[in-house]
Amino acid sequence: MITQPSRRMHVIIGGVAVVAALAAWELMAQTRPSPFFPDLSAVGTSFRGNWLSAGWENHIVPSLARMFSGYFIALAIGIVAGVALGSFSLLRRPSAPLIEFLRSIPPTALIPITVVALGIGASAKIALIAFTCVWPVLLNTIGAIRGIDPVLLDSMRIFGIRGRAKVIWVLLPGAMPRIFAGARTSLSLSLIMVVVSELVASTEGIGYFIIQAQRTFSFADMWSGVVLIGMLGYVLNAAFMALERLILTRRGFDLSGPGHF
Repeated sequence: MITQPSRRMHVIIGGVAVVAALAAWELMAQTRPSPFFPDLSAVGTSFRGNWLSAGWENHIVPSLARMFSGYFIALAIGIVAGVALGSFSLLRRPSAPLIEFLRSIPPTALIPITVVALGIGASAKIALIAFTCVWPVLLNTIGAIRGIDPVLLDSMRIFGIRGRAKVIWVLLPGAMPRIFAGARTSLSLSLIMVVVSELVASTEGIGYFIIQAQRTFSFADMWSGVVLIGMLGYVLNAAFMALERLILTRRGFDLSGPGHF
């Protein structure tokens, strides 16, 4: 288990690393000026003008709406299908080749297909995000259901616990740590894919803003969008970990192992 002083040391080291990276960036910008790598003051000014002004909702809100829509669709499909496939081998074995085939397809390869089939609106981007994010949740749920203690399953049968009660009171609670692990991975993927999907055939969003800034040689604006994505990823991951810790610790799970920091 990570002690409080150790946590504090990790925070200090992380802060030093960030400061060192920023200092290296500024040193490079000052000693070897390049329009492609503006100094931090220019990026900061652009960040304030683009993302802290009244017009920030023109790009951030559409991106977050698409991201969360696709993400929650993937969660619902992944958990429901994962419980079913993990519980019944008659479903799992025939579907395994199809799952392996589909999850091996790079999501970016599907962008032209989604544009042709669904257009350039939000529905195409949501579908692409959902397709990308469903696999970590689905596979973790299947593995978690299959890993539940057989003695516990035998006890359920003895006491006549079946159907919905079995899923709600036994299977889902037992699989929750691995479901959260898959959901955390999918959250990162959802942010990546919303930006990628907006780089092509889009008229709004953070990805659209970045590619337009690059095309017009507004590199300070472009980097301000990149910084925004990093900040959003950090905040979303921190919020997810706080929710995960709150829920799992209340259910008695140990979160001191690898992957929880």
